[in-house]
Amino acid sequence: MRRETSPGGRCYVADGNGVVVLVRVTTRASRGGVDGVGVLADGRAVAHVRVRAAAVDGKANAALIGILSKQLKRPKAMIRLISGATSRVKRVRIEGDREAIAALVEGWPKT
Repeated sequence: MRRETSPGGRCYVADGNGVVVLVRVTTRASRGGVDGVGVLADGRAVAHVRVRAAAVDGKANAALIGILSKQLKRPKAMIRLISGATSRVKRVRIEGDREAIAALVEGWPKT
């Protein structure tokens, strides 16, 4: 399995005409939202996101896309899950202005 790391310990990497964000999802949370950016046991930086939906029939993935859409001010159609559909750690591609998206992600608190 390929482990990606981003420069400077960031949870995202600029990719083509967008950004790929590494996300760790907590399902069935009491509230949904982005908790901030932290580090996994293997050293990878990830955005910690809580969703209220259960991990059943793609509902948690859809909720994740909805939360990221609001946080990053992008339409849901510009956000796509590229890996980790059944895993807690996912790679999500957000299309659009890389600098603007990166600035929003950099504004998330460090945990």
